Amino acid sequence: MLWVLFKESLFFAWQSLNSNKLRSFLSLLGITIGIFAIILVFTIVDGLESNIRGSIQSLGNNVVYIQKWPWDFGPDYPWWKYINRPVPKYYELDELQKRCKSTEAIAYRMGKRRTLKYKSNSIQNAVVAGISHDFYKIKNFDLTSGRYFTQNETDAGYHLALIGASIADGLFPNEDPIGKEIKISGHKAVVIGVIKKEGESLLGISFDYQVITPFNFARYFLDPNSENADPIIYAKARPNVSNAEMMGELTGIMRAIRKLKPLGEPNFALNETSLISKGFDGLFDIIGTAGWIIGGFSILVGGFGIANIMFVSVRERTNLIGIQKSLGAKNFFILVQFLGESVMLSTIGGFFGLLITYIITALGKDVIDMDISLTSTNIILGFTISILIGIISGFIPAYSASQLDPVEAIRSN
Repeated sequence: MLWVLFKESLFFAWQSLNSNKLRSFLSLLGITIGIFAIILVFTIVDGLESNIRGSIQSLGNNVVYIQKWPWDFGPDYPWWKYINRPVPKYYELDELQKRCKSTEAIAYRMGKRRTLKYKSNSIQNAVVAGISHDFYKIKNFDLTSGRYFTQNETDAGYHLALIGASIADGLFPNEDPIGKEIKISGHKAVVIGVIKKEGESLLGISFDYQVITPFNFARYFLDPNSENADPIIYAKARPNVSNAEMMGELTGIMRAIRKLKPLGEPNFALNETSLISKGFDGLFDIIGTAGWIIGGFSILVGGFGIANIMFVSVRERTNLIGIQKSLGAKNFFILVQFLGESVMLSTIGGFFGLLITYIITALGKDVIDMDISLTSTNIILGFTISILIGIISGFIPAYSASQLDPVEAIRSN
């Protein structure tokens, strides 16, 4: 029974398309454009979200950032409340390491853009960071060659450097960087390691264009007391210790270090990556809503077009409907037959919308350095919308066909 209905619906849908190709093309175009617009937006949003959340993940879900400025993505940021706050100091790192029991590791970092040179090669605006020894325990990165600093090298401020993959390519296009001496703002440093290439991220979080040096060496060309060096203290929670628990302990210790009054305002910020995620959630919701609105108008037009095709189809097949009913066909059979035809037409439009989306996303991968692909979830969503539009658009014509009087229908010609 269902197979017969499916075959007849497919046959009549194909007949409707062939009977007036221009009318059918214009009607299905609305569905095609609508599905394309909605699914393309969702596909791009999925790609952006995956990239951004991957970048946020690299910051560490169990890492808290002790900084001068709190992370806030609201429109009314009260910057005047924070402008006079001191930046995190290196001695505060020592105190935190001694007192804090809920952390697995605590590290310090400062960084600023500097010029790098090796012989005749140079790189402008490379990010040069000065770090404490435990930085590697918080910021995971792999080395393609060389090694990390020893504790003694970090403490003594040896003139050593780890360089990112892009820095290595720029300064040493045809040489092995290990053991070579580069200049950082005129200060010599020996390269002891090359960081594995990570690729670009939308948040700009990558070690590819960075140089990492011991803090006590970086002090020669970076000022740890300057906000321009963006000093940060990182705290990573122990296993089974929540961020909230760690932040409570960090707050108490920082207030004690800075000798703040019990009821006084804190002059430091404890930031965590969940704040960034929340900031982007609103943006993704807005983009998704815009996709529904843009695509919705096209689908609405396409839905009216399919309804028009179905009304014409009912009129052209009134005599056939009468014959079917006189031979015993029930109202439900006629209703499902025309609904099936409407769904088929809408699904064809949806298929071409998905096909165009797939082609554009496949070509887009070669243009932008981001993983954007048509997922199975979005494919299912596209076909689901198409089927629903087919049912909604075709219901009234199908219902009117099912209610025709067989005698009157046979006489109409």
